[in-house]
Amino acid sequence: MSVLTFGEIMMRLQPKGFARFTQAASYDSYFGGGEANVAASLANFGVPIKFLTKIPDNFLGDGCMRELKKHNISVDNVIRGGERLGLYFCERGVSQRASKIIYDRKNSAINTIQAEEIDLENLFESIKYFHFTGITPALSGNVLKVLELLLKEAKRRDVIISCDLNYRKSLWDSNTAKETMSYLLKYCDILISNEEECQKVFGIEVQSTNVINGTINTNGYVEIAKKLNKKFSNLKLIAFTLRSSISASVNRWSSIIYSEGINYYSKQYEINVVDRIGAGDAYCAGLIYSLTNNFSRQDTVEFATAASCLKHSIEGDFNNVTVDEVLTLAHGDGSGRVQR
Repeated sequence: MSVLTFGEIMMRLQPKGFARFTQAASYDSYFGGGEANVAASLANFGVPIKFLTKIPDNFLGDGCMRELKKHNISVDNVIRGGERLGLYFCERGVSQRASKIIYDRKNSAINTIQAEEIDLENLFESIKYFHFTGITPALSGNVLKVLELLLKEAKRRDVIISCDLNYRKSLWDSNTAKETMSYLLKYCDILISNEEECQKVFGIEVQSTNVINGTINTNGYVEIAKKLNKKFSNLKLIAFTLRSSISASVNRWSSIIYSEGINYYSKQYEINVVDRIGAGDAYCAGLIYSLTNNFSRQDTVEFATAASCLKHSIEGDFNNVTVDEVLTLAHGDGSGRVQR
C-alpha cells in the first residue's frame, strides 16, 4: 500500500546560524516543499511513497533527485524540464525576533507541467492515499488542471485523499483561495488546517483565541470543524494543529481531530524551536501513517502531534525521525535523556 503526493519541491537558502539577510556571508541549503516534506517523513516511517513533481534538467535538478533518492522516495514520476528550480530564502528567527521568508519561485519548472507528461496507470498503481496542499493549486493554471485530473483519478480508484489547507497570501488572494479550495475539497476525505487558514480562506474564526498572546479556545475549533463538515459532508476527518507562540524560540504545540462527531485532543508540548519549517507537513505525515496502520483516533492524534513536535528540533524541511522515536514521545517520554 503506497502514498502519492504532488507538489513543488524547492531549494531553501538560509543564512548560517541566526544571521540576518543583511549580515549573511554564506547560506546553508536544503531541499523542501509541502508535499515533498510529507513524502520524506512517510519514507522515513517505512511507507512506500511516490512523489509527482517537475524539476529542471540541470545540476540543481540532479541534486534534488539525489536528495529524494537518499530518503527512499520514488523518483519514477519526477518529470524533468522547465526553466528553473523554485527558491526560497529563510532568515531564522530567535527569541522575540520572528523568522522571515522570501520566495523566488516565479516561472519555476512545475508551472510548465502538462497532463500528457503523466502516466496515470503507473502513477496510481498500488496507491491507497493521495496528499496535496493548498499551495499547489495556487501555483498556476497548469498545475491546477493537473491536480484536478489527479483528484478525479484518485476518486475513481477509491483512493483516500487528504489536503493540508496551507493558505499562502503571496500566491493568491482569499477570495480566489476560497472559490478554488471549496471546489477541490469536495474530492477530499481528510482536511488538515489551523486557525489562521480557516479565517483567511473560509472567513471562519475561533472565538477567544489569540495566537499572539498564546490563548487557545479548543472548543472553538470543534465548532469550526462542525461548520466545515456541514459545508463539506464528504470529509471523514478534520484535524487542526494548535500553535501558541510564546516567542520565536518557544512554542506550545498540540492538535485536535474531529471525526464522526467525536473530538480527540492531543497532549500539549512546550518546544524550544530549532526549525519550525515543515512542522505542519510532519503532522500530515504522522496522520497518514497512523491511518494507514489503523491506529485508533486517539493514538492517531498523539502520533501526529508527537511527530510534528520532533520536527521542531531538526534543521531543514524534512522530518528525519523514526517511528520508534515518535512513539517514545507520544507515550510520554519527552525527557530528552541520552539514548545509549
